[in-house]
Amino acid sequence: QVQLVESGGGLVQAGGSLRLSCAASGRALSNCFMAWFRQAPGKDREFVASIKHGGTNAYVANSVKGRFTISGDNAKNTVYLQMNSLKPEDTAVYYCGATFSAIPGPLNPRAMNYWGKGTLVTVSS
Repeated sequence: QVQLVESGGGLVQAGGSLRLSCAASGRALSNCFMAWFRQAPGKDREFVASIKHGGTNAYVANSVKGRFTISGDNAKNTVYLQMNSLKPEDTAVYYCGATFSAIPGPLNPRAMNYWGKGTLVTVSS
């Protein structure tokens, strides 16, 4: 089992920045891919970014490329999502997921083995 706990969400004005954190615990995370997804009201869960434990194979969705960056701290078993130049359309609940069966690149939510409870990001105009 893997437990995931997200933090760092909140209310921010358009153009501002936030850094989300996802702390993982439980089984060993070797060969684990961790990813960020987001889900706005009435919409499907959308892939945002992924990274392999150890910090390799980082991938960011085209919709946020250039504004969002994913990184990891192996020693803390924590993955970060740095979000800059935020827009109102970035408003969503952001979820952290983990999977042991993935390849580098965009991930399907159905591929995730574990999920956190999510953290709300609200961007005001």
